[in-house]
Amino acid sequence: MRVLLLFLVLILFVLLLVRLADRRASAVGWKKLQSCQSKQPDRFDPAMLQGLPEPAQRFFKFAITPGTPLHKVAQISMQGRLGLGNRETPRYIKMRARQILAAPQGFIWRLKAAKGLICMSGSDGSVQGQSWTRFWLFGLIPVARAGGSKDHALASFGRYVAEAIFWTPAAVLPGDQVEWQAVDENCARMIMTHMDLRQAVDIVVDSQGRIIKVFFQRWTDANPARQFQLQPFGGYLSAYKDFGGFRLPTRVEAGNFFETEEYFASYLAEVDSVSFDK
Repeated sequence: MRVLLLFLVLILFVLLLVRLADRRASAVGWKKLQSCQSKQPDRFDPAMLQGLPEPAQRFFKFAITPGTPLHKVAQISMQGRLGLGNRETPRYIKMRARQILAAPQGFIWRLKAAKGLICMSGSDGSVQGQSWTRFWLFGLIPVARAGGSKDHALASFGRYVAEAIFWTPAAVLPGDQVEWQAVDENCARMIMTHMDLRQAVDIVVDSQGRIIKVFFQRWTDANPARQFQLQPFGGYLSAYKDFGGFRLPTRVEAGNFFETEEYFASYLAEVDSVSFDK
């Protein structure tokens, strides 16, 4: 009995060390992404939009007030629900999360979720191409650990590039790593490259320039076969509010197999705050 007890204590001690290492890695990554914020950014001038497709121009003119400092790093607080199941059995769980978004360098999403006696915490993240998924049950039992592969890095890149469009519009203004293409009168395509990663994302805007939906082909293993493949991912955006000169959506519904019969809204988020402080 004593040997068994010592063995259990040893296991708990090792798990605690791993948990602490996860938290430290997340904190270090968060600071790295914070440092990407410019201390004296340029200010938005609609003249920067010259040559862009008209839907893209419409989007930027709505999303950024002239004269706004072009902060490219945002810290976002949110709440909502996550679907841990599928379309037939969603298994929604309440969540709260904090996120730092610094495209193209990376993102970190820190989650706390609970349903009844079950609680889960951890993070998704990617910093300069090094990506991870690390979630824990009751803070002690690892329930999801992935990362360290090109497949995972590309999946993470797709997520935060798409989110950068509607939560950090300054980060997707045209430049060396960002290109815009016309699709139709209300749709434009943004292509971002970073290191050896590349992702195209389409946006559909209304007459005023609000993005009403965003969608793209995402490299992911979120499918029954658990195999990495390209599949449609996207979401609907609404409830826009002003945050320091940026008009950003505060409601997001998103999921895999977007606008197909298999679509499952696994991510339902409502934003509480967006900050551009370093």
